[in-house]
Amino acid sequence: MTKLLERAMERAQALPADMQDEIARLVLAYAGEDGAVLTLTPEEEADLREARAEMERGDFATDDEVSAVFSKYRML
Repeated sequence: MTKLLERAMERAQALPADMQDEIARLVLAYAGEDGAVLTLTPEEEADLREARAEMERGDFATDDEVSAVFSKYRML
């Protein structure tokens, strides 16, 4: 194990168990172990399906719509 990974694991040990599990899932996914990194709620799955359908239809926000959102949240 590299020193950097060892340091990261030491820091992770001080975190709450749910955060440790989240880190473990990400590391395992990165290392190629099959398994879900995220578990979506039924509502999130429905939103994702709708977003994919919108993409397939070519239903994207216009430049003006994107600028309006960025302006609202001061991202530009």
